[in-house]
Formats: sequence, C-alpha cells, structure tokens
Amino acid sequence: MDSDRIRTPRTAPRTARTASRTGRIAVLAAAALLATVVPSAQAAAAETAPRVDLTVLVVDDGGSAVGAITAELRGSGVPYRRIDLNDPNRPVLDAAFLSDPSDSATGRPRARYQGVVLPHESAFGPDSAEQTALQAYERTFGIPQVDAYTWAHPGVGLDYTDQGGWSGVLDGTTAGVTAAGRAGPFRYLAGSLAFEDNDPAIAESYGYAGRPRTGYTSYLDVPVDGDGGGRASLVGEYAADGRRELVVTFAYNQYQRQFRALARGIVDWLTQGVHLGRSRNYLSVHVDDVFAPDARWDPALNCTPGDFDCVGDDGEGANPIRMTAADAQYAAAWQKSSGFTLDMVYNGGQGEQWKAEHGGTDPLTDRLVADRAQYRWINHTYTHPFLGCVQDNTVVPWRCATDSAGNTLWTSRSELAGQIRNNHDWAVGKGISVDRSELVTGEHSGLRTLPQQPADNPNLAGALADNGVKWTASDNSREPEQRAVGTGAAKTVPRHPMNVYYNVGTAAEMTDEYNWIYTSRADGGSGICESNPASTCLPAPLPTATGYAGHIVPQEARTALSHVLGNDPRPHYVHQSNLAEERLLYPVLDRVLADYRALFAANAPLVNPAQKDVGTELDRRAAWDRAVAAGKVTAYRVGTTVTVKAPSGVAVPVTAPEGTRKRLLLGTTAFGTPYAGTRSAWTTPEPLQTTVTLTLPTA
Repeated sequence: MDSDRIRTPRTAPRTARTASRTGRIAVLAAAALLATVVPSAQAAAAETAPRVDLTVLVVDDGGSAVGAITAELRGSGVPYRRIDLNDPNRPVLDAAFLSDPSDSATGRPRARYQGVVLPHESAFGPDSAEQTALQAYERTFGIPQVDAYTWAHPGVGLDYTDQGGWSGVLDGTTAGVTAAGRAGPFRYLAGSLAFEDNDPAIAESYGYAGRPRTGYTSYLDVPVDGDGGGRASLVGEYAADGRRELVVTFAYNQYQRQFRALARGIVDWLTQGVHLGRSRNYLSVHVDDVFAPDARWDPALNCTPGDFDCVGDDGEGANPIRMTAADAQYAAAWQKSSGFTLDMVYNGGQGEQWKAEHGGTDPLTDRLVADRAQYRWINHTYTHPFLGCVQDNTVVPWRCATDSAGNTLWTSRSELAGQIRNNHDWAVGKGISVDRSELVTGEHSGLRTLPQQPADNPNLAGALADNGVKWTASDNSREPEQRAVGTGAAKTVPRHPMNVYYNVGTAAEMTDEYNWIYTSRADGGSGICESNPASTCLPAPLPTATGYAGHIVPQEARTALSHVLGNDPRPHYVHQSNLAEERLLYPVLDRVLADYRALFAANAPLVNPAQKDVGTELDRRAAWDRAVAAGKVTAYRVGTTVTVKAPSGVAVPVTAPEGTRKRLLLGTTAFGTPYAGTRSAWTTPEPLQTTVTLTLPTA
C-alpha cells in the first residue's frame, strides 16, 4: 500500500547559463569527436584518441532525481562514483580529479568518467572553479552531462515557461516521445508516456515545459496552449559551447513509471550507447499448487480454516478451491491470445489424492496433461508438506518441536529427497517436461522461517543435492537477496508474492480479506496496517462488489509493472486458485500486459525467464557487483575499441550499439543479442585471452 511521491518541486532562480572558457579547448579537439557514439574513421584522429574509462560520475545533492538515476545505474550494473555535495570532506573536482594527461597503460590522455550526472546544470555554482573545471573536461573529451532536474530557461536551451510554455502538476498528463527521441535514446518507447496519478489529492510530479531554442533537440514534450498552441519540451538535448547536456525539467523518483520508462534511454544517452551493465524488462508468473486444492477464506471468522491461528474452525475447512477442466482450457486459450507463458508449479501427489477421493477420475489433470507442452512446469514436491522443523501446533503461533534434550526436530533428508524425487518421477511418467534443477518447496519450507525457524533445515542442502536441484524458490518479501542453501551448491531464487490471495476464488472473497488486512480496527479491520510501518490503511473498506476491479487490480498491476520496469528478473507467484472460479489473476495480468505494450515498442519485448535463468542472472549480478565494489574491474574505450578486464570466472555485462563485434583469437564475431535498440550480453574472454575486446561500428 506504499506510494512514493514528489510533493514539492525544486525551483531555481532565473539566471542565464554561464559558459566558461579555457585554453584547454583545443588540446584534444579531434579526440572529442572520437568519444561520441559514432567515432571518426580518420586514422590520424584515431591515433590521438584518449582513453575514456567506463565509469559514470554522479554528483549527488540528496534529491530524488539524482537518486533515481543512481538507482538505475546500480540496478543495471553500470559502475559509478558518487560525490556527495553535502559532505564537507568530499573531493574537489579539478583537472587532476577528472583526467590524467598520460595514462600509464595506454600512453594516451585519460578521461576517468564517460558521463556526468548533476542535480542541475550549475550544481557547483556558476563560474565556480569546479564548474569551470568540469565544463573544460566535458569539452575536451566529449563527455555528456545529465541535468537530473532543472527548470525551463535559456541557460539550458529553453524559453521561459511564460514564453509559450507551461508549468504545473503533471499527474495524469500524456507526454509524447518526439521523432528525435524515437530515433535516438528512447527508440524503445512506443510514442506516448502517461504520468502516474495514483492519488488525486496529492501532487506526484511537477514540471516546467519550455519551447526549444537554437541548439536544443526535444525528446519528450507535452501540448501547450500558449500563443499558437504547439508543444513544449520536458526532456531534450542541449548542445552549446562544445558540450552536450540532457535536460530534464520535471520532478521524479526512482519508483514512478514515467522515470522507469525513460531510465534506460537516459543511461544510453549518458554513456553514448556504450557501457558496462545490461537490463531487460522481465516478467514470469509461477502458479503454485497445481493439481492441489486450496483452502477458502472464511469471511465470518476472518481467517482460513485449517490454519493454526484460525480460531473457531473445525480444522478441516469447507468447499476448497480447485481448478476445473474448463479453467485449464481457459488458461491454455489465454496464454495463446496473450502471448504469455505461465509456469505451472505442481504437486502430483495431491492430484493423485484428489483423484482417489473423487471416484478415480480427475478431468483437471487429464486436461492439463493433455496441454502439457503449452506450459513450463516446476517441481513443487509430491504432496506439499512443510519441510522445515517438525511443527508444534499446540500453541499459536506454532513453534519448532524439540526432543527431550531440547534439540530441534527436523524433517529428515530421506523425506525431503523423496518428496522431490517422487514429484519429478510423477511428471516424467505423464510426459511432462520438467527441469530437475528447479524446485519450489511448499510455503518455501525447509528454508529459514522467521521467527520460529531462524535457520535452514540442515537436511535440505543434502536432499537438494540428491536430486540435482540447483535453484530453489524463496519468498522475496522475506529474503529479497539470493543466497546459498546451507553449505550446499544450490541457491535461492526470490519470488515476489502477488496480492491475489491463495485462499479466495471470487472477487468478493478477495475484497473481504483485503479489507481485513488493510483497514483500521475502527473500520472493522484487523488493524495490521496500523501497526506495520511499511503499510498504509485504506481510508475506508472497499465495496465487495467493486473493490477488486476498481482498486485491487490496478494497484497490483502497478506493483508488478514496477518490477518489470526495474530490471528485476524475480518471478511473481500466485496459486492455482487464482485461475479457478472467477479467475482473479487474469484481470491483473491483462492490465500489466496492456500497459506494457502501450508503453514499449516491439524492439523491447517482455522477457519471460525460466526459474533457472533467473537464478543464473542473479548469481552473475552478485559476482559482478562484488568485483566492481572491490575495484577489480578495468574497462575503457579508445576510439572504436572497448577493453574490459575482470577477475577470472566473472562474467561481464556489456551494452553496445548494433554492429558491435567481439574479437576472437582469430577474427571477430557479432556481439550480444538485440534488445531495445542496442546489443548486450554477459560475456567472458575467449580461450587464450585475458580481456574482453569489442570493436564498435564506425558508422
């Protein structure tokens, strides 16, 4: 229920931009051209090209705009150095800090930073020594600068807003990506960008839209009334005095959709299309408990019968929720029409038990098995038992049972291994293709479960090894970081829980439980939202007839899409009950897919990774981040050549323009795979090589 908003825009005085002069402008004039995204092909100029390190300089004033760009750099794996403007002991930006006249490795002049992020265009003060040094550095080496949030004025190539422009709250406004934007850094966007308006009572984003002057190229604009109407710019490039700035004139934070949509292009512009790190827009959805029934929420008891803490029920529950053959047919048809594949996380033994209890037939299993090739499948254990400590449910909340000596009693390795093995064998016997390396335990059990079970079941790692499991799911809301399981080789794959509950089959049930969790005690709710600092109470209970479609669906779709746009590969998980009865999952996924496809062009499709691919991605990122933090990565560009050296065994993420080639021992090969108008990959040196070397296109 949280929301991050910009409440008050930063304002700036109406002072013209001051462009300082220096005698160093002519030192490496040809090299400045070579540092652009389309390097000069002249051999003489190439001989004088400087070394440009693939690191971004971030000058941080503590504002949300710089924080948002920093989060994008960090999340996509782009190395950066942050300078805190509020730190009295920070380094001073001068020529020695920014560059080296002769690099010891190459013998060339060295630019230490390939791009600069500033809070606004004159972060150090107009005509200050640091501002002068920074501008001289940018001219000399052709280094771009992002003005993270400023206002419309001639100093950044725009008319004032009272000269045919506009300023005000942007919530709900639809901006347009210009032809120059679609041909340039925002080539992956479809053409329009709607600013979020999540709370009509609060201003979430404020902007200054100005009309471009000479030297300014608009990338994102909005319609204005003014004299003669037309459009005014919110994002664009200002080229003047031998320098280039990306000018952003609206407020934002790292969580807002409008920024998340633009973030990739901002980094692409800042790095001139060549940088370490890579990103994708990921979405995968795990459907847990397939073949098993799920218990149903009781609106009278405000709990789920069968749960340890459901006071007043008989422990059995009534009318459990389970998909039907018709639900399975709908799922297959929905996948085909939506172009999206679900991961079926299955319990074969629970299906067999259901069949035995219902006359020896099970049309659901028959239908899903017949359509098995249309889904991906993940082992969820045979009968979905709790696989951690032995639970003592004589108390609420439950606790781990102990022996007479006080030692915790654990589910045995043989039982753990059997649950995994039997479910895998069941699927193979049905002709279902299932990857032995992937697992989701029931309730993520076996892994530590706070507060009752602060450590993994010591038998879990061995059981995973017995079955060849390398990637086992965990709950991202409890453990957002990947980690090793015990002392074994298997690692976790954190999954995002979706607020479409496992124990509801109808919108009314869903809304009733949602109200119980998210309304105050005074409004008849549990009051959990009042005691949880990370949550917010609803102002009033939602109507059970309309609350799901009107409030919960857009809220959950927004949350899921924020993960998609955040380069987050972690899967989302729901339950088979959400595909049953009123099929509550589909409105959420339909909203996510529709919003995504309205925002992005065809060159940036959703990536739908398997669990093992997510595990591998997170593992590579962690190794890369450690290497960068330890200062063990060297990466730079000289003209059209990019050189990267990392510790042995650490894959390197690189993004580069179309046409980039990777050098082999003999010859070259095409580099990376296409995405969002660039090419990128995790890559390592070829045999008998110690560095990754790329050759950029010359045109």
